[in-house]
Amino acid sequence: MAIELNHTIVWSSDKVASAKFLTEIMGLPEATPFYGFMVVELAHGISLDYQTRSGPIAGQHYAFLVTEQEFDEIFGRIQAAGLDYWADPTQRRRGEINHDDGGRGVYFPDPDGHLLEIITRPYGSGV
Repeated sequence: MAIELNHTIVWSSDKVASAKFLTEIMGLPEATPFYGFMVVELAHGISLDYQTRSGPIAGQHYAFLVTEQEFDEIFGRIQAAGLDYWADPTQRRRGEINHDDGGRGVYFPDPDGHLLEIITRPYGSGV
């Protein structure tokens, strides 16, 4: 059986602004509206469907596997935007990237406090 993730809802205080943040920082096409969501299309038919929610937003973690070139481009946009970033999910190694499994990785926040991550190698892939 091959089960694949198709989409997930990302709660936000402003679905348009949050979707725009993700598409701009990642260099993705603009989000499109669908059934009241702002849909950000990713590879392999997966989408993040942003929805506005009133009240507190519980922060989630979203990790994105990217190429070395994409990492450089995205990391450049993170730095240009003046965003905080960390080498670890506990946010103790501020201003650093990690080199786990022979790749590179970095964590950074979105406008609602979701912790986004870009990595060039899946964890556990080893070198």
